Amino acid sequence: MNYSSTNGDTQVGSLRDALFQTFSVKGGLLLPENIKPLSKEFLANLHTFSFKEICLKVCLNLFEDEIPEQDVERIIENTFDFEIPLVEIYEKEVYSLELFHGETLSFKDVGMRFLAELMSYFLEKEKKSKEITVLVATTGDTGSAAASAFFKRKGMKVCILYPKNKLSLLQEKQLNTWGENITALEVDGTFEDCQRLVKEAIMDKELNQKIQVTTANSYNVARLLAQCLYYFWAVAQLKGEKRTAIFSIPSGNFGNLTAGIIAKKMGLRISRFIAATNINDVVPQYLLNGSFEPRPAIRTISTSMDTGNPVNFKRLLTLYNHSYTRFCADIAGYRLTDRRTKNTLKDLYEGYNYLADPHSTVAYAALKNYLTPESEVGIFLATAHPAKYYEVVKQTIFDIELEMPPFLEEALRKEKQVVSISSKIEDLKEFLTKIKS
Repeated sequence: MNYSSTNGDTQVGSLRDALFQTFSVKGGLLLPENIKPLSKEFLANLHTFSFKEICLKVCLNLFEDEIPEQDVERIIENTFDFEIPLVEIYEKEVYSLELFHGETLSFKDVGMRFLAELMSYFLEKEKKSKEITVLVATTGDTGSAAASAFFKRKGMKVCILYPKNKLSLLQEKQLNTWGENITALEVDGTFEDCQRLVKEAIMDKELNQKIQVTTANSYNVARLLAQCLYYFWAVAQLKGEKRTAIFSIPSGNFGNLTAGIIAKKMGLRISRFIAATNINDVVPQYLLNGSFEPRPAIRTISTSMDTGNPVNFKRLLTLYNHSYTRFCADIAGYRLTDRRTKNTLKDLYEGYNYLADPHSTVAYAALKNYLTPESEVGIFLATAHPAKYYEVVKQTIFDIELEMPPFLEEALRKEKQVVSISSKIEDLKEFLTKIKS
């Protein structure tokens, strides 16, 4: 399958190239050039297949013949050793798709582990001795998932860039306590600075003559291909429900929403999507007035969505051929303040005995606002375990007994290992060059 650029400047001819090259020559993001629909028979009988059977069918459709079927099966088997349950909130009306049952308790485990398996597959196949440097910009969950997925993997070094003084102690400890082939870089700047540094490093020809640099952020199209899979599994778990599904998605960089659109283009019965954000609402504003105006991010309690210039917005525009009308036909926007997020988190727990993290809560509130139960069944993506946002949850629901999962307890006990750098690309290049040997 060919991969085309959001800039329209070039074409990348294989999954392998898209995986390691990440961007087009002029910095465009990559997307599958032709998204083929799956067979109507398969889609009509989703509920009769297991999760891994669905994954295999969807992956073979996306990868075509680039990876042999038995190798795709192995990649899927190695990636998914955890459940992705659909949990009923209201009877046959509202459901939570829990994506946080992987090792680091975040939906990022799905795409990140799949990405790491793909990279390992190609590196082993090619038997190249040159090491790969994987850069990751994060506000928390992406970095911990990347560290877990790539930890001790042969031939790969990972550098996690996160903004100084913008994360809680618990978030930091998940990123900067790994050691081995994982290095945490504390950047004197914003999350947007971290993302910019990652892109500039990958696009820097001089640097890439010395070391091979790629990324595990949602810049990398392979992350999105993996995230398509759980949309199919969510619908399969509805057990032949005749109503179409509406998905509400907590959105920061909009990779999850982009993956959902790709799933729909493969034929999955989705009536529409809700782009649910906190007050960093540049996409909901675009949906209101057709004007996309990036701005500096404002910090909120749903920190993973604190993005003022979403990376994947260009991909969304490309998928809709830059048609505002078509974009709005499939996607609605919704924003929630911190105060309303806390109130909704409390209401959801007290009314339905369901505990959510702040990000998932935003998606639930958006779903309540838009759902038409007569014709739709509502699914909101639960993207993180509530314990990952322990302080916010405890401040909101005072009397709750919130058990700290072993992964988080262990992270808090470990010693911090971090390197501080400025937000200048020269400093990052100097660091990367020093650690290449």
